[in-house]
Amino acid sequence: MPDPFYITTPIYYVNARPHLGHAYTTITADVACRFHAMKAAETFFLTGTDEHGDKIERAARKENMSPRAYADKISSIFKSLWPELNIRYNRFIRTTDPDHQALVRQILQKIYDAGDIYFSEYEGKYCFGCERFYTDRELVDGKCPDHETAPEMIRETNYFFKMGRYQDWLIDHIRSNPDFIRPERYRNEVLSFLKEPLDDLCISRPKTRLEWGITLPFDEKYVTYVWFDALLNYVSALGYPDGELFLRFWPHVQHIVAKDILKPHGIYWPIMLKAAGIPVYTHLNVHGYWNIEESKMSKSLGNVVEPLALKGVYGLDAFRYFLMREMVFGLDSSFSETALVQRINADLANDLGNLFSRVIAMTHKYFGGVVPESLKSAEESLSGMKFGDLASAASQTIDQYEAAMENFAFHKGLIFTWEFISQMNKYIDVAAPWELAKKKSCRPELESVIYQLLEGLRIVSGLIYPVMPETARKMQAHLGLPADGPFYRLETLRAWKTLRPGGSLPKSTRLFPRIEPAAAGITAPGNEPAPTAPDGATPDGAAPAPIKPAIDIETFAKIDLRVATILKAEAIPKASKLLKLEVDLGDRRTIVSGIAGSYAPDDLIGKQVIIVANLKPAKLMGVISQGMLLAAVEGKTVTVATLDKAVKPGTMLT
Repeated sequence: MPDPFYITTPIYYVNARPHLGHAYTTITADVACRFHAMKAAETFFLTGTDEHGDKIERAARKENMSPRAYADKISSIFKSLWPELNIRYNRFIRTTDPDHQALVRQILQKIYDAGDIYFSEYEGKYCFGCERFYTDRELVDGKCPDHETAPEMIRETNYFFKMGRYQDWLIDHIRSNPDFIRPERYRNEVLSFLKEPLDDLCISRPKTRLEWGITLPFDEKYVTYVWFDALLNYVSALGYPDGELFLRFWPHVQHIVAKDILKPHGIYWPIMLKAAGIPVYTHLNVHGYWNIEESKMSKSLGNVVEPLALKGVYGLDAFRYFLMREMVFGLDSSFSETALVQRINADLANDLGNLFSRVIAMTHKYFGGVVPESLKSAEESLSGMKFGDLASAASQTIDQYEAAMENFAFHKGLIFTWEFISQMNKYIDVAAPWELAKKKSCRPELESVIYQLLEGLRIVSGLIYPVMPETARKMQAHLGLPADGPFYRLETLRAWKTLRPGGSLPKSTRLFPRIEPAAAGITAPGNEPAPTAPDGATPDGAAPAPIKPAIDIETFAKIDLRVATILKAEAIPKASKLLKLEVDLGDRRTIVSGIAGSYAPDDLIGKQVIIVANLKPAKLMGVISQGMLLAAVEGKTVTVATLDKAVKPGTMLT
């Protein structure tokens, strides 16, 4: 049996309504939990709300409500949203829950009795938005890096936690466990911060300034600092110290957080656990920001995206797919409805939707909607015709998918799945079932082709299950699989030829209709004509194009130039100048480039090139291009920009 799996989101602060960032984090946890269910692991998924502190008291006052009534209102909005997004948690915890408050007081008393909490006067720069003191080295131009406001200087007596005592232990633990904090960039960020002496943590607020919090067990005049309260939810939810859930799941805990709360989770939390004598968590998984028009999404900037509004327009599974496919876990990603529509139309409507419709329709056309039998002799005959082997392709895809999903590379898991979908579409084109149907002697081969395609759809329905559970269930229902069966289990997916011949299939349905941008109320790039040459190209004999207007270094720094290795190259039908390139720059993506007149596809495989990695996606001749390849153009000759020696794909040019 696989190890149990315990996944947590941060508990969300109830000073504002949920937005796209909250939805992404929670859907990610749901996807990870469903993936481990595919491995037949016992799972526990925790989410909830953080309800104490200055910000809640001020927000409640603004609404003319008590802090408790305000917290009840916003917490219920979060709790009711998650089922709307098909998120299945095991517990929704609130920091106002009695069992949580009792546990916080118990842990505080334990650490206090051990001598790790002391009383002292302190003067420092305090950000009320973050509810914490900042040191000068943490500020950016004298301002809080998150709220972009100058903190206030305050002096007060408080209780402090001796974090500095555990600094060397934490550094050793992080270095001894390379995947303790992942991706690696955030591990390095924490280690960099720990190069400086670690200040002790103020863990109280005087009731003369703040009453809305958990009273300290050893001093009734103070309440607990919000982070010391909130972080303990991860163990209070399981019934620490001797609850059955704690004993079963805590040794396998993984946290998911956004990078803005890396420090509390990467430094405060492991030290708190160590001081309390609780085993430290297994993994801290850190993701980036969703940017809207190149700015971090935030309430204060007024660029918040409402998840339910997107679900209502585009559909829930399409929304979940976009979030998981578009963001490389750990990096920032840009959100736009244009990109969302492009993903839906290209990946879901065209690739997956058309494949599903074609295969089910052919099953009805040639076999009356009955699953045909695939005889071994026919399979051997097809092998001789070099139609490809979907069984081995499926096996390889499942292995790649499992490795990617295990490491939170959800976008790669989907890329591998869509590569298999592409193989299936090519299998149809090469096998040409419509031609086999014309010859009675090829009936066994036709049966085998359709059966293998149906099996391929079964595999796809399982692989998309964590991300698009309702679409997966719709597909398996149309494949005649039982509604309550574990069709998504990896062991089941690996068993080729699971579909039983003779089963009747419902008629095909459209999984994802195409979306017209105008109907969605947005402006999206259409089928733009392919450019004849990059900007600056000149016809034969002409003078070079004039130098463009000067830009400052900040503008240039916005361009993200990366080294990429070309993995595949192919011509685009009806586009004599364009090639479709599959490239590796740390992730795999498609780029359309107008270099077909100067390069044969085979000549490009393995070549390292330079691309603009953060160019907004555009559709060229029906293909979504996710970047631009750099090349010099002289007349009709195009020369791709390369390097004089090989480097790691994804290396940045500076």
